[in-house]
Order: sequence, then C-alpha cells, then structure tokens
Amino acid sequence: MIAKPELVHLCDLTVELAVPMELGDSPRGRRRIIPIVGGTVTGERLNGRILNLGADWQTILADGNAELDTRYSMETDDGALIDIRNFGYRNGPPEVIAALGRGEPVDPSLYYMRTHPRFETGDSRYAWLNRLICVGTGARQAAAVVIKVYEVR
Repeated sequence: MIAKPELVHLCDLTVELAVPMELGDSPRGRRRIIPIVGGTVTGERLNGRILNLGADWQTILADGNAELDTRYSMETDDGALIDIRNFGYRNGPPEVIAALGRGEPVDPSLYYMRTHPRFETGDSRYAWLNRLICVGTGARQAAAVVIKVYEVR
C-alpha cells in the first residue's frame, strides 16, 4: 500500500524585505524585485539567520495572482551555509491583496499563500536537507514574509 504523506514542521522563516523595485509590465505580467535583507530561521532541527543576500523575483499575473520566485541564503547557528529557493503563489480577493500592497495587517486566512521551499548545502551536518520535499504556508507583513515550512514525509 502506498503511504499517505504526512506533514512535519521543519522551521519557521521570517524573511525581512526591503522596498520593492518595480520593473513594470512584461509579457507575463507586472514584474517586481523585492530584496531580501535578513531574517531568522527557527525550528527543532534548523536554526539560524537569513543573510542580506537574495530577492523575490515576483510576477503579478493578469488575474492578480502573485507568482513568488525567491532565492536567498541562511547561515545556521553553527556556521553552515544553506541555499533556499522558494517558489509559490499568493492570491485572494482584490480588496485583501490591495490591503497587503499598502502594508496593512491582514489575517492570513483571508488569502492563499503557499510555497515549495528547496534547501541545498554542501555541509555534511545538514545534507539531509538536500533530500527533502517541503511545503510552506505564509503570511505577508509590511516589511517581512513569515513562512511555516513543513517536511513532507
């Protein structure tokens, strides 16, 4: 019998953001680059800080759906460097998305924000991360994104 996947909490990411850089309209939608300038990683097996390195190369599609395409790095509390690539979507009612765009606090249950984070490292202490499938559920704050990351087992 094929096992039903289960989700096990891996960590929480608090990713601090700088002001978005607007690239304008492209054939696929409105393009933005949102610099990633810091943050934290907290979990039972994974803890550290998000480095001031990386960005979200975001596309706002014609239907209002935001395609999230991020790449950034973290340093664990014990010195390992880990690359994080996180792809996902954020969408919801137009008035909710507009409030997020203005930096207003919005209950995350009012919109959909899901991601697929991938971790990569050459540090043998964290090699187990290279083999994980993970999913994340997130919330956009005024100057940060918070993502709860779950390992799919």
